[in-house]
Amino acid sequence: MAETEAFVRFEGVVAGYGGGDVLKGVSFDVPHGGVTCIVGPNGSGKSTLLKTVSGLVRPRLGEIWFKGHQLVGMKPRDILQLGVVQVPQNHSLFREMTVHENVELGAFLVKDKKVIDDRMATIREMFPIVAERAKDKAGSLSGGQQRLVEFARCLMLEPDLVVLDEPSMGLDPKTLRSMFDTIKMMNSAGRTVLLVEQNARQALKMSHYGVVLENGIVRLSGTGTEVLNNPEIGALYLGGTIETSANK
Repeated sequence: MAETEAFVRFEGVVAGYGGGDVLKGVSFDVPHGGVTCIVGPNGSGKSTLLKTVSGLVRPRLGEIWFKGHQLVGMKPRDILQLGVVQVPQNHSLFREMTVHENVELGAFLVKDKKVIDDRMATIREMFPIVAERAKDKAGSLSGGQQRLVEFARCLMLEPDLVVLDEPSMGLDPKTLRSMFDTIKMMNSAGRTVLLVEQNARQALKMSHYGVVLENGIVRLSGTGTEVLNNPEIGALYLGGTIETSANK
């Protein structure tokens, strides 16, 4: 299959670590231009799935298509060049480098200095903290501020797909709202967003599409509202399963 209508398509993806399969045949589409949120219990394979998109985990079986390109087997750097950027779950800034230096590193694949300067100017407007704390060491920022700088850095490559792994982890309620507003802003600026989020209700409320993983397979999918309002989703967060819930 050389072409696909879906912006991102997972087809029967099986993947894991050390011979154990965490993903057991995952298939779904990520439409272009929207926010797609993956939710599910701990250990369901959410973060592993994101790593298959960025090339950090290679599926044992299945295919992953992005804008008609087969990602399985590609190196992470080549996937970056195609326009896929991932912000990892754990903070990834270089603490002893300045905020400006960290953001500028996001354009490490870009060779034209003028292009880098132009993008930096745009990022400083989108993320005031990048201008306000430009000369401060990244390690001096709060967890929420670091997350915003990570978002800013990932946009320096002008990605088509932004992949976010648990972006709200460790954030206080006020910062959490700001983080979700920033995701909406990135999406409004033309970025398709694929995220894994433990704060399921708030994430699904702002998402166009939702996917529920359980035990390495897709259990529910639909619009964010459909997934949020589906009575089966409660079972996934109360320690049960869809099957056991349905049989009660």
